[in-house]
Amino acid sequence: MLRPAPGRVLPPELRIGQVERLAEGLTGGIEDPGFELLLRRIDGAPFFGGNQVEVFFDGRAAFTAMRDAVRAAREEILLESYIFKDDSTGRSFLHETKAAAERGVKVRVLADALGSYETSEAFWKEMADGGIEYFLFHPLFERMWYQPFRDHRKILVIDRELAFTGGMNIGEEYGSWRRKRAKPGETWRDTHVRIQGPAAWEMAVVFSEGWVHAGGEPFPIEPLPIEAIEAPGVRVLLLDSRPKRGQAESAAVMAAVAAAARRNLWITNAYFAPGRRALEVLGEAAERGVDVRLLLPGKTDVPIARRAGHGYYGALLKRGVRIFEYQPAILHAKTLVADGRVSLVGSTNLDFRSFLFNAECDLLMMDEPTGALMEKAFLTDLEQSTEILLPDWRRRSWVRKAGDRVARWLSPLL
Repeated sequence: MLRPAPGRVLPPELRIGQVERLAEGLTGGIEDPGFELLLRRIDGAPFFGGNQVEVFFDGRAAFTAMRDAVRAAREEILLESYIFKDDSTGRSFLHETKAAAERGVKVRVLADALGSYETSEAFWKEMADGGIEYFLFHPLFERMWYQPFRDHRKILVIDRELAFTGGMNIGEEYGSWRRKRAKPGETWRDTHVRIQGPAAWEMAVVFSEGWVHAGGEPFPIEPLPIEAIEAPGVRVLLLDSRPKRGQAESAAVMAAVAAAARRNLWITNAYFAPGRRALEVLGEAAERGVDVRLLLPGKTDVPIARRAGHGYYGALLKRGVRIFEYQPAILHAKTLVADGRVSLVGSTNLDFRSFLFNAECDLLMMDEPTGALMEKAFLTDLEQSTEILLPDWRRRSWVRKAGDRVARWLSPLL
């Protein structure tokens, strides 16, 4: 069953704005035995042990691993993507999933109708003719009341044993097709994760939620033996949400991580327009002496979203949060690493849309080797970034300041 369950009401003491006190009170911070228990109380779900994790910071490597997994599928492929393009990358996945269907593998594909609006009808027909069952989430111009609600997840599950998720949609912009002579900045910077173990079973459950909502027939998912989630390996908490389910829990978990951090809190995010309380959480962590750094886009595919983020810079810089903008290419990753032990990779942006209107999926991983890898990648990205300093930021022209303020006011509508 899905956890948190639909209709669950998060107790007041576990909500963002109050849960921080519980997290700050943990003597050992993230290392405290009570930290994992607190996150379980917030989300109402277990940590899944017995997992093996591989993190990808390059689209070419991520998509190669995903296609290899599709080729090795024995019984089932579940593929969910906000954007599924009819380009060379999309066609490579179409080719591999059709080949899987031809050898008897059950293939289900779910794409968001708005995110994939440029994809041709001929592409979807070819998919159906190839024996693949597909649905588009909230087709455009149907049930108009539901149009703001989108499926922003990026999930691939193979045989309920192996899964992928992160920030990468199915499209060429992540670099899987680029020639070796590609120019700097042509490919987006994103992060994806491959996970093998019980957490992949839980991701199949998450897929089934969107699948049934989009009109697909329910399919059976056998219970996971309890001993499977206690096996040695990376411990994972799956943060999945959709409107009216799991959004308050995901926000509270992230706030608890920030409040429990003692050494550092490094966040990479593509579209930064957080709520007031999220700003307070970051500022409070910096004032406690935590090294809080934000890596945000220097280039973007949504300029007004970047301008909205600028409207928050001044207040954060005053409180000691360090802000960097990535320069080589469009930054699309959504990650977090705290104290070298807690890592988060997924689809959630720190904006109103992710926490109000979108279905999202993130993996929170408790593992020091993964944390060390995430820290190394973050520092590598900083080498190609520009730090925003408060004196320089205050010297912006009044026109830019006014534009940033207007964009910030509009951020709930973006």
